[in-house]
Amino acid sequence: MTIPSISESILEKACDVLGDTATGLSGSEIARYLRDCDIQDVNPAITKRIRLYEALRARQKIDGCANNVAAFIHRVMNPVRHIQNPDYFRKKQADLNRVLAFEGLRLSDEGMLETCAITRSISGADAAADQLRHKLLERGVHADVLMFCRAELVQGNYFHAVLEASKSVAQKIRDKTALKSDGSELVDEAFGIGKKPYPVLAFNALATDSERSEHTGLMNLMKGFFGTFRNPTAHAPRIAWKVTEQDALDMMTVASLLHRRLDEAIKTGM
Repeated sequence: MTIPSISESILEKACDVLGDTATGLSGSEIARYLRDCDIQDVNPAITKRIRLYEALRARQKIDGCANNVAAFIHRVMNPVRHIQNPDYFRKKQADLNRVLAFEGLRLSDEGMLETCAITRSISGADAAADQLRHKLLERGVHADVLMFCRAELVQGNYFHAVLEASKSVAQKIRDKTALKSDGSELVDEAFGIGKKPYPVLAFNALATDSERSEHTGLMNLMKGFFGTFRNPTAHAPRIAWKVTEQDALDMMTVASLLHRRLDEAIKTGM
């Protein structure tokens, strides 16, 4: 796939992020990664961010596209490089995405450039990344919800944030049970009692009517969660499913509750 050339103003700002004096690449890292990507270091004596910009701009001009620029960014932002410091990766990812959104690009959690809706304002590129995440943190939302939704949150893409958060709940159930189904079927298989004395997963000891009632209530909450958010977002065109910031906040709070209860759920061995 050919990635169209990135405008010089956007490329310059992206290089400001990657070559930032305090937190960006070192001079030796710039030299190494440019060499690894077969990009000429056209002026190694100048300031890091300008040096990087000049090298990437020259290569993009030769190529007539941004493919080698994208390869360089992936090389630098490969998540494996940041496995010991994920917060650093996420901060750089967010900073890059605020810039790249104006070009209709974003850096995925895999460190790859992919297309997205073009942002035409600072608020569009920045507000959702900071404000929505800040509101979620204020609510104490479970870390697993933030992890699964991060790329969408950075872009303020509430539609996909809803979808990814719902997927994260189902995936945790599958991880704890080795079941393969999804949605309400998955909930029934994991938590249903029926003729069995115990479910595969239990939210409590199921020793009293109150505990069994709580277990059933949480089951029904999960089913309602999947039915309300997962199914429409999975099957409806994006334009037909409007998800506001408030919707996203409320849904992710529900997802957070479910994640916390799933963390505590016990596999019965039945």
